[in-house]
Amino acid sequence: MEKLFLATSLMMVDIPGPTLDAATRAHLERYRFGGVCLFRKNIQNPEQVRQLVAEIRAVLGPQAWIAIDQEGGAVQRVLEFALAPSPMALGAVGEVKTAEAVGAAVGRALISLGINWNFAPSVDVNTNPQNPVIGDRSFGSDPKKVARLSLAWARGLEQAGVMAAIKHFPGHGDTFLDSHLELPVVNKTLEELERTELYPFRKAVEAQISSIMSAHIRFPALDKQHPATLSKKILTGFLRKKLGFQGIIVTDALDMKAISKNYPIGEAAVKSLQAGADMILSLGQPEVHIAQATAIQQALENGSLSEEQARQSQLRLLEAALRFPGQAQPYPPAQQKRDQALMEQVALRSITAYRRPLRPRRSDRILLVSAGSTFEAGPYGETLAVKDFADLLKTRFAGVSQFVYDPQQADAFKSGLEQAAATADYLLVVSVGRGRLSEAETRLLKQAFTLGKRAAHIALWNPYHILSLRKPAFVTYGFRAPTLRALVKVLGGARARGSLPFKLRQNRVSL
Repeated sequence: MEKLFLATSLMMVDIPGPTLDAATRAHLERYRFGGVCLFRKNIQNPEQVRQLVAEIRAVLGPQAWIAIDQEGGAVQRVLEFALAPSPMALGAVGEVKTAEAVGAAVGRALISLGINWNFAPSVDVNTNPQNPVIGDRSFGSDPKKVARLSLAWARGLEQAGVMAAIKHFPGHGDTFLDSHLELPVVNKTLEELERTELYPFRKAVEAQISSIMSAHIRFPALDKQHPATLSKKILTGFLRKKLGFQGIIVTDALDMKAISKNYPIGEAAVKSLQAGADMILSLGQPEVHIAQATAIQQALENGSLSEEQARQSQLRLLEAALRFPGQAQPYPPAQQKRDQALMEQVALRSITAYRRPLRPRRSDRILLVSAGSTFEAGPYGETLAVKDFADLLKTRFAGVSQFVYDPQQADAFKSGLEQAAATADYLLVVSVGRGRLSEAETRLLKQAFTLGKRAAHIALWNPYHILSLRKPAFVTYGFRAPTLRALVKVLGGARARGSLPFKLRQNRVSL
């Protein structure tokens, strides 16, 4: 049993719901995992989360890690406190002190729930406008700026008592594939990687960052065979020995298709630890947790995984838990209000004007053009009703109507749009989504700018949509409520103070 519990101490698992039901409690008691990662499915309200976290630690022990992905922008599991802007919104503001303040506010909210490990921030340098998974999760396309802002954010987070995990090592910013779905390959020379992807990680190691999350990506310049998560050359040879990193290495989720489609679940767990990871992120049904725990136990017993190495990992995790103990801290209402005001202020300062868009007049009749009756506004089943955005616009403008189109019905688009726009003075053409804008939808939306009406493109979430339409636009870097309120203020006359945090030429786009 000793080897089993050594194995499970290096595993972080998920649980199915917002309470610790009898079966889940028994599962945790039986295997004594090193921690639990919370998702939106586990969260209802702050008091419920505090209770859940307390119960988990009562079972696993006070040293157990409670982790979460709370990056800001689209990737936020806790929606009950002030909603942080996306990293790219902070890139548009460009201030180190602001990034640190936002990180600290995120930390205050998390530690008030007893959450002591945040898998954030992303230090990926987003140099590929067609990247399907990073986008606004990056602070931008300039490695030095990404390093400055992300490390400030992490510093604020850790000062509040929550351990940061920068990600995704060695870098996910120049991929055409989403590692949740496929295994990406970054074919760059070591010199190119050092100049861009690796730069923020080097700076983070110099700053003694507490933990780093690995990427499920192949980098042939570093290892021709294995993705980073499973590569001893990358995690031990490069990150530990060459860069000198002494902190915790945690894997990205091993259920992601980049790994699970190419490696058996038990083998992936063992290979990750053999490569040099200290903790694996084991997500799925209890059977998955058990299979991976058993595989690690067997590797320890047959010597294919060094027990000495495993105990060093266990010690790193325990020592870090002493520095970030996870005791829930008070979050006074006055501080919550200050943090809310901060997020609103940053959202307003991040809104960026592209190609000098004209604003609507207060007396204008505005037509809001969007695909579908809801925005696909999040990677976890979240939606934002078009009507909600329209209602916000109505607080500033006299007349607001909607034209909702189906991207699959191109023939009906132009006639329907012309009819809807006949009585409008101004068109707001909204695009939203994490991925790239399709060529078909781009062709449709461009027609809105041929009707002789004043118009502007609103790029919600993915800012690179402006490079598809190439029309005057307001860029928001997200869709959360503070951002939408800020957008309405800018449309109403407030200055758009943000700057695009990516260089158009660097991103291989011809304008």
